[in-house]
Parts: sequence; structure tokens; C-alpha cells
Amino acid sequence: MPKRPMTSLLVPIVALAVVVTAVPVFAGAPTEVLKAYSEQVVKILEDPTLKGEDKRSERRAAVRKVAIDVFDVEETAKRALGRHWQGRSAEERKEFVDLFADLLERTYISKIDLYGGERIKFTTEQMDGADRAVVRGKVVTKRGAEVPVEARMNKRGDKWLMYDVLLENISLVGNYRAQFDQIIRTSSYGELVKRLRDKRVDSSESATPQRTSR
Repeated sequence: MPKRPMTSLLVPIVALAVVVTAVPVFAGAPTEVLKAYSEQVVKILEDPTLKGEDKRSERRAAVRKVAIDVFDVEETAKRALGRHWQGRSAEERKEFVDLFADLLERTYISKIDLYGGERIKFTTEQMDGADRAVVRGKVVTKRGAEVPVEARMNKRGDKWLMYDVLLENISLVGNYRAQFDQIIRTSSYGELVKRLRDKRVDSSESATPQRTSR
């Protein structure tokens, strides 16, 4: 099955949030929150004033600004680190959340340019107590193909936030947890942090325009 519909529309919905302290603006039932958010993302991606290569930075910034209000990066980072989270100090946890947020943005933000007119059709909502929910749906392509998606959410105060998304039953959090756990078990937590720091530095350097000799 083609992967483009999933990465182009769902990645902006899942993984572009990088500011943990942002105040969510969406309220209501879990499905209503996701619907409002996805509609805002699509509106940005289809905005003719944000089309084109010269508008790429503005387009990505607009999606990122919306994403920070619906995605719980701290919870996602905690779950991605799994059992290794418990042994971390408050300072270590804060640094890891920051590094993980950077990783998500670097990995996925470019994918919004792959958007090709897909839509999300929400189908069911399942509550797990008063503060957990699973919203299921399908990504519908222009050709009518459907890709199953599942958003897992928790409630902070009166706001519903996403902390994981499953595409065709493959968990975003689960993928990272497996990678991080392997690095920690075969080396150390310090090595994991070092790799994340190095990736941040490499990304910053590659994003800096290089001067050319005359």
C-alpha cells in the first residue's frame, strides 16, 4: 500500500509539536478536537498564499504553530523512553523532552510538503476512563483509498491532547521506544542523549547557509 497519504497528512498532525509549555486552545470531545485540528492543518496546506518553494518556511511555521496546541510532546517523550524514564532526574527528563521534540520536528516537518489532498474520516471514539481516549479513523486519498489511523489521547485539565498515533497498527511511540531501548541496553542512556545532541548539532549546521569562495 502506498505510504505517501499517511506521511503527508498524518505526520503534520502527529509530530510537529515542539513547545511543551504551549497552552492548548482546543476544547471538547476527543474527536471534535482532532477534527478541528486536522481542518486547520489542511486549510494551511491548501492556502494558495502559502504555496510554492519560497513559502516553505512560512507554511511549516504555520503548521507547527497549530500543532503545539494539540500534541503532548512531554507524554510522548515519556512513553518513548519507556521504563528508562523512571531512573531519570528532573533535569534529565527536561533535556530528553527537548531533544525528543527536536528529533520529531527534524524527522517529520519536511513531510508536510508531500500533502496531496488527503482527508481524515473519523469513525469511532472509545473512552478509557475519564481521561483517556482512542479515536479511530481513516485517511482517504483523492483516489478513494483508505488507510486506517488511530489517535491516542489523554486529558490535561479540560483539554484533550494526542500522545501517540498508530498508522496501520504501527505505533509512533512504539517505534521510538524500541530504538531507544536498544541503544540504552547495548550502551547507555548517556549514549542515547549524546546521539540526540549530535543530531541536533548536525541539523543546525546543515541548515546554516555555507559561504562560497570567490
